[in-house]
Amino acid sequence: MRILFMGTPEFAVEQLRRLVEDGHDICGVFTQPDKPKNRGMKMTFSPVKEYALSQGLSVYQPTKMRDGTALTLVRELKPELIVVAAYGRILPEDILAVPDKGCINVHSSILPKYRGAAPINWAILDGLKETGVTIMYMAKELDAGDIICIKKTEILPEENARELTERLARLGAEALAEAVEQIGRGTAAHIPQEHGASTYAPMLSKELSPMDWTRPAQALHDQVRGLIPWPCASTELAGKRVKVFKTKLGHKTDARPGAVLTAGKQGLEIACGDGQSLWILELQAEGGKRMMAADYLRGHPMDTEK
Repeated sequence: MRILFMGTPEFAVEQLRRLVEDGHDICGVFTQPDKPKNRGMKMTFSPVKEYALSQGLSVYQPTKMRDGTALTLVRELKPELIVVAAYGRILPEDILAVPDKGCINVHSSILPKYRGAAPINWAILDGLKETGVTIMYMAKELDAGDIICIKKTEILPEENARELTERLARLGAEALAEAVEQIGRGTAAHIPQEHGASTYAPMLSKELSPMDWTRPAQALHDQVRGLIPWPCASTELAGKRVKVFKTKLGHKTDARPGAVLTAGKQGLEIACGDGQSLWILELQAEGGKRMMAADYLRGHPMDTEK
């Protein structure tokens, strides 16, 4: 099938790779414009652009989607189908109307739950035990189109958002391959979403980072997992702000929330609001490197409470 692909991050690479491996005619790849990165502010390609160029695919990086330029380009490419996966831009209706077989999206949740920009993170932040990938037809409203298929998977207890994203990328590629095959045969489902049951997963912000030790231990554990790799959960230790990268649930305690119970070779154990403790296992001080909490404590000893 002649497909125009639109995507930007590593998650989308898995989807494009599967389409290439399945032998589809990728007539073009849309991805976000190159951006400066790190201290040197060197312009860098998106993961999708890097992969597309390695496969000899034509890459396009429109800065606007509503000024007619992108529409003209899409019409010139003449795709039968547009596949979108974490592109980062909303497609106007005139572009959605171009391909004969429609436009489909790979979305990392079990729709209609968690529509929006950060469904993987919010599924973990909200303590869900299960999530999945939905392949749907695109519509004017955000993530509200008819569903073609859904693949579900368990969220592992210690899994963070980066790790879950990698698994969902592979799961999404499987679902996408099945959906595209069904579209080609004319057998793809059109299952309307239950719009009244929809929830929203907004973009993440640094305001989500501070850890409130009056909250339950499980909620704080989920906060740490859900905010990897950005913006990361954070807390203050002896007046110094640190990012927290890995935690594990501890034991029952009568200590006040925020009290440091243990600080040593096992890491840092802190009392939470529900009478349970939480271990900080990996952290990063401002201006420092990510390290084991035990290593940090060698240079920053802390008093404990019992």
